[in-house]
Amino acid sequence: MTDTLSYLSNAEIGFLDGLYADYQQNPATISPEWKSFFDGFTFARNNYEAGAAVGESPEHIQKELSVLNLINAYRSRGHLFAQTNPILPSRAFQPTLDIENFGLRETDLDTVFASATEIGIGPAPLRKVIDHLKTTYCGTIGVEYKYIRNPDITGWLESHMEPGRNQPNFSKEEKHIILEKLGQSTTFEQFLHRKFVGQKRFSLEGAESVIPALDAIIESGADQGIREFVLGMAHRGRLNVLTNIMRKEYDSVFGEFEGKGLSDNVFDGDVKYHMGFSSDIVSRGGHKVHLSLLPNPSHLETVDPVVIGTARAKMDNIYEDDHNRICPILIHGDASLAGQGVVYEVIQMSQLDGYEVGGTIHIVLNNQIGFTTNARDARSSTYCTDVAKVTLSPVFHVNGDDPEAFFHVAKIAMAFRQKFHRDVFIDVVCYRKYGHNEGDEPRFTQPLMYDAISKHASPFEVYAAKLKKENTIDDAHVSALNKKLSDNLDKEWEESRVHEYKISNKPTRMWDGLEFYDDHKLEANPKTTITKKMLQDIGKSITTLPQDFTPHRNIVNLLKLRAEMAGSGKNIDWGMAEHLAYGSILLDKRDVRISGQDVRRGTFSHRHAVLFDQTKDIVEGAYEPLNYLADKQGRLMIYNSLLSEYAVLGFDAGYAMAAPRSLTIWEAQFGDFVNGAQIIIDQFLSASKTKWQRLCGLVLLLPHGFEGQGPEHSSARLERFLILCAENNMFVCNFTTPANLFHALRRQVLSNTRRPLVVFTPKSLLRHPLCVSELSDFTEKGLREVIDDHNPDPKSVKRVVFVTGKLYYDLWQQQKAYNLKDVAVVRLEQIYPLPLDAIEAVKAKYKGAKEFIWAQEEPENMGAWPFISRKLRTIPFEVVARKESASPATGTPSQHTTQQHYIIRKSLNLAPDAEIK
Repeated sequence: MTDTLSYLSNAEIGFLDGLYADYQQNPATISPEWKSFFDGFTFARNNYEAGAAVGESPEHIQKELSVLNLINAYRSRGHLFAQTNPILPSRAFQPTLDIENFGLRETDLDTVFASATEIGIGPAPLRKVIDHLKTTYCGTIGVEYKYIRNPDITGWLESHMEPGRNQPNFSKEEKHIILEKLGQSTTFEQFLHRKFVGQKRFSLEGAESVIPALDAIIESGADQGIREFVLGMAHRGRLNVLTNIMRKEYDSVFGEFEGKGLSDNVFDGDVKYHMGFSSDIVSRGGHKVHLSLLPNPSHLETVDPVVIGTARAKMDNIYEDDHNRICPILIHGDASLAGQGVVYEVIQMSQLDGYEVGGTIHIVLNNQIGFTTNARDARSSTYCTDVAKVTLSPVFHVNGDDPEAFFHVAKIAMAFRQKFHRDVFIDVVCYRKYGHNEGDEPRFTQPLMYDAISKHASPFEVYAAKLKKENTIDDAHVSALNKKLSDNLDKEWEESRVHEYKISNKPTRMWDGLEFYDDHKLEANPKTTITKKMLQDIGKSITTLPQDFTPHRNIVNLLKLRAEMAGSGKNIDWGMAEHLAYGSILLDKRDVRISGQDVRRGTFSHRHAVLFDQTKDIVEGAYEPLNYLADKQGRLMIYNSLLSEYAVLGFDAGYAMAAPRSLTIWEAQFGDFVNGAQIIIDQFLSASKTKWQRLCGLVLLLPHGFEGQGPEHSSARLERFLILCAENNMFVCNFTTPANLFHALRRQVLSNTRRPLVVFTPKSLLRHPLCVSELSDFTEKGLREVIDDHNPDPKSVKRVVFVTGKLYYDLWQQQKAYNLKDVAVVRLEQIYPLPLDAIEAVKAKYKGAKEFIWAQEEPENMGAWPFISRKLRTIPFEVVARKESASPATGTPSQHTTQQHYIIRKSLNLAPDAEIK
């Protein structure tokens, strides 16, 4: 039976005869691949004795092709038969790589085949070819790469594996380094197990070889120009990585086990195996390298996009867009890699202009189990790494008991990343010595697996035995190493008993000069106004196009309107206010990054930050006016994202955390879509300061407003954000004026601290004739957190209606239509932190008011009301809202209108049948 994976199996003898005749007559007339084949064939025929010589018959040429088929099969499917599992029998796959499946027989084993030149061993007997292929592709390393469509990449991989048969050839010194790093990992886990009995540490035992492999990546990367690695990983093995790779002091970790360093008046903290850490090291080659391990929650793989965003921010801002100087490393679990959808999103963005980082090295700690779930129940795919095929990334499967193989593969992976700037995966097949944690009993569900694990020697013991067998070390060497490592840990333990340790993860470098905000006292807003000249200069620049640019006819009208706004200082709308904010920040030599679905134009066609020449393709014809304000300015980086919320918001959160001097914005296509990224909001936006001492100034723009578009396009879930608000951890705003958005965006970069800004942005108000601002709103007034009614006679007011967002204009129009002088409509523009002084001042102003109304479009159990009712108990509010509902909004336009009119009438105390004018 022939292998159906290769086209060569279908080659016809007559075709080959003709091709060979062409070769003999003029080799230049055939393809390089066939020329190379026939060169080897001719060489073999001319240089081997007749008894073993290559034949000239068509039948022999067919066997040459069969050998090429065999080579291709090993390259394509050898990984299925590799010896990568340290504890369990290998799975059986069909068809096998037996030579009979390729039209070959045992009698061919000593026949010399020119096809052997394909793997770099010259014309050679079939027996030698098979041995070479088995060693290369079916040893303790298995490789998946033949699905890659770029021959330069596949050729590079083969050139780094086949000549040396994928067998590392390390010096004695290198082997000692591997053994010592492995010993550090093993001794550390054993020490913790003895000293902190019963405490969770999520041991690395069974996968200790990841430590020498990470060391290999960092050392070889440093030699190739990398000056920073950004790491992300879950809890398993994290403490080991922190100490033995990041070089966090052992006594600090010991102190954390005993609860030292945590102080309620500093930050609440997190469990020790979630904390981040950064350090500066000097590699063995003498290179200075910065290492960052980001903090992570228990939500597996959530940190992945944050790592990538952080790396991109540093690449953009520190390393001058040089991919070769910074590299992300993600360490996954097998079950989470296969099961968590954010992994797919992250991988899918890896080659996109707005999100690529020059390739990520993925390491999978393949414990062959997820908590208690077997691999067969954890995925449908053959491998947990099959998601790598989405972006045609190579995958190395390696036996966790062979640290030399892992070390070898790690070096290849680092070189691959530097060469091709693409993702690469290393799947280390290993095991988990204990249950999910040290107190868990795994034999309840995996009795046979854990029976095998209990009898299995540790990777350190396996490797030490190997080195002793080859006379690289002796028993004395092992004993001395164990003693040195144990004595060092004992010393660190004693120091931890007396060391006053304070946990401090305060970021440095890009954060120098910025401060942590006070959890209990809100700082004053910075000055955010700009001059009239700056406003007009920005307006002129963004409305002036290159002479040879052909805009869409509607863009011509838009630019004309914007030019009039800038010139007159009147009727400045939302889109123009955005441009003025971005332009002023760019002129301050700060960068602006905006990403999300359709952000270049804007979901509702209001932004148009990127214009397109109607006569050119979208790449050549794209023009970004904000990047042409001045010779020296910041960069506008605006990217339409892939159709993802979770990963893209995570990426932008990571970017903002690493680029605090820039304005970083993520915009949802519709506000309610943000719920697909709730984990990022809960962990990296809401709680990152109190858990990890990490600030993030990311801006979220969430289109919001009840306009009859149904349950999914009405509410951005204001209530969910307000539930998370505490300790001054974010700004939550629902603005009614373009100028307020302008000032809020500028506040984000001009403040001496950073916190997220969540803006519930309008839809219909983008073009509402009343939703405009004037010149003085930008040049004289700052952010107005509360906007009072314009009622000239406060004494006449009997009812005060507090409102936020779009509903204000519905109320104001009816207030004006009915000349309601006894009603004041007050806008709460910033909902959190609540501007209590301003609210109290409004209340005091309307001393004669008998009724206080909180009016909102959302159902009573949603929107701001649950928050307002809890935080403003001193004001006797009556709420006017849609009735409590499980769904945010109705899908029926007529019902929407009925509900909206009810809210307006009820809020303004109009008759139930009063006409809405």
